[in-house]
Amino acid sequence: MRDFATASKAADKAGGAGAPRFPDHAVAGLAGTSFKHEHLAAIIADDGRRGFFEVHAENYMGAGGPPHDALTRIRREHPVSLHGVCMSIGGPQPLDKAHLACFRELVARYEPALVSEHLAWSTHETAFFNDLLPLPYTPETLARVAAHVEEVQEAIGRPILIENPATYLLFRESTMSETDFLGALVARTGCGLLLDVNNVFVSATNHRFSALDYLADFPLAAVGEIHLAGHTEQADDEGEPLIIDSHDRPVADAVWTLFATVIARWGPVPTLIEWDSNIPDWPVLRREAAAAQVILDRHAGRDAAGGAHAAA
Repeated sequence: MRDFATASKAADKAGGAGAPRFPDHAVAGLAGTSFKHEHLAAIIADDGRRGFFEVHAENYMGAGGPPHDALTRIRREHPVSLHGVCMSIGGPQPLDKAHLACFRELVARYEPALVSEHLAWSTHETAFFNDLLPLPYTPETLARVAAHVEEVQEAIGRPILIENPATYLLFRESTMSETDFLGALVARTGCGLLLDVNNVFVSATNHRFSALDYLADFPLAAVGEIHLAGHTEQADDEGEPLIIDSHDRPVADAVWTLFATVIARWGPVPTLIEWDSNIPDWPVLRREAAAAQVILDRHAGRDAAGGAHAAA
């Protein structure tokens, strides 16, 4: 799944997609940021910027208006990553058909370089929870998630990336590790993975396991995108460290170290800086992306085995 843009184009052709509406921007080896509408003018004025932008699909499910106007202007000049947050791929009930139809229309409308969702659930019967809730890793869960992933991929006519979660509890009934579960999901559905390095650090700290051991077991060959974000350090009722995936501050030094380890091992994967609250001015986000780009550029042209890596 390294050459995800090429795989996506092939899927579009196989599905009978029409001529592209936007320029074909390469995304391999680039660092990007979340797109925030308050940054639009600064981004347009920033002529020398490399990179791509990620948007949450659910913010663009209306038919038109200022959100679509802004995203259209961004998409003309930059690659876009479409990131879903409400599909509830891990949920126990069928996927919402109306939601999936809107998601499919967004993929067709903006031709994103990357499309992703979370390994999580957020619905139960008629209730929707504004959170990304964890799953037990069992064969039964794998079968359900795989069926939902296949349904999404069939609807949009291309592979999707599934993101590893930040977790705050574990399930006694789990019979698989998270990395084994993700690897099995890739093997069963042909999906790719979105490796959120901050989520790895959050979960490792909260559950007291080694983030490096987790990454050593992670199916990196399936990774089509990486996320980096800030987190909040707290303490639980017993005074033990509790890390919250807050997306409201710069990437922590420990997360940068883990990211550099992944890139040194596997080569430059498209990398996105997430920042979703306490939004700073554009130059702050730009500097975070530039720091990621330095690490990506350090390993440009190399793959996991140290050989040449073809850019998308």
